[in-house]
Amino acid sequence: MATFSVRFLGCKVSHVDAHAVRERLLADGHVERDGAADVAVVNTCCVTHEAVSKSRKEVARAARTHRRVYVTGCGANLAADAFAGLPDNVVVVAKRSEETPAFVAGDVGAIGCVHSDARLDRVRAFVKVQDGCSFACSFCVIPLVRGPSRSRPAASVLAEIRRRVAQGHREIVLTGINLGCYRDREAGYDLPRLVREAGATPGLERLRLSSIEINHVSDALVAALRETPTVGRHLHVPLQSGDDAVLRAMGRRYTVATYLRRLAPLQEELNLTSDVIVGFPTEDERAFENTLRTVREAGLTKIHVFPYSPRPGTVTAGEDAVPPQVKRERAARLRAASHEACLARWRTKVGRDDVVLVDRPGRGYGDDYSPWLVDPSAPVGELLRVRGAAVSEEGILAA
Repeated sequence: MATFSVRFLGCKVSHVDAHAVRERLLADGHVERDGAADVAVVNTCCVTHEAVSKSRKEVARAARTHRRVYVTGCGANLAADAFAGLPDNVVVVAKRSEETPAFVAGDVGAIGCVHSDARLDRVRAFVKVQDGCSFACSFCVIPLVRGPSRSRPAASVLAEIRRRVAQGHREIVLTGINLGCYRDREAGYDLPRLVREAGATPGLERLRLSSIEINHVSDALVAALRETPTVGRHLHVPLQSGDDAVLRAMGRRYTVATYLRRLAPLQEELNLTSDVIVGFPTEDERAFENTLRTVREAGLTKIHVFPYSPRPGTVTAGEDAVPPQVKRERAARLRAASHEACLARWRTKVGRDDVVLVDRPGRGYGDDYSPWLVDPSAPVGELLRVRGAAVSEEGILAA
């Protein structure tokens, strides 16, 4: 029996992949422990240079307090040798996410005592339905480290959702690298059908999508979101840039007009959030101003802002024309605009009722994924009916 810890950096898919390793080690009878342990698993991110740097620091830190450290995830599969020169107890696992749990468990060594169910945080569960990407945005390293798009069988996905609900999870989040590419052709499933059937799972309180590309915001998907009662009123749709010339240079497959047209019918119904890259090599001040305008016109609230970082193996790997201080200034302006948009939306909640899923003491998220500040004594995992009393810098204050 070994003691272990698992941590992750990056996106919700990285969270799912780390949790898959965690569950496998628990199922094999190993014991999870905070702090020093025999084994550490660090599921890494490589979407930016900063993400790789943070991943390397996390691995180096773990190597000082664990006998063995397994480096997994996107950073481990990066073409550049990002983890060279680390101590000998560091093992880089350059494998697909589907293969990683078995490899790590096999290397740690299974034991005879098998647990039937791993300990879980019973609030929300992230269920990965798709992995990889078969497109080629000029800046993006993900297709290189994740491989081509592939989908899980619908029966497997729906079975996992039923299992998670039975374990006590109140909310399920469907995740994937390019979620809209989900297909189980043999069983006749696309993402809209999967949403409808997942949302109908007995006992499920809330269903959400982690992220969806604008090209996949189809009439069929919108209908599924509208007609499935358990679906939360939130959609995360990456923009990356609000300037057509920059979008073309990025290799994105839509225009600003397409983005705005497809989101327009949803602006009154959903809380729309997004990702934006600032400081792309072809982005000048006018292009950035176009992005600010597009963010406003699309009705976006929370924006995850990423300063451009050249990634090895991509088309723009050798390009980084915008000075760091300009990237920082643009990022600050965009984050400020995002915060103001969030505050404006939160103010509309004052005097209105909502149902909040408490995911940590005193905090939770409403149906549209707006943050709420609730009674600290409310149990984590509980669904609370609340009324908005006021707004703070951190969220909506519940009466």
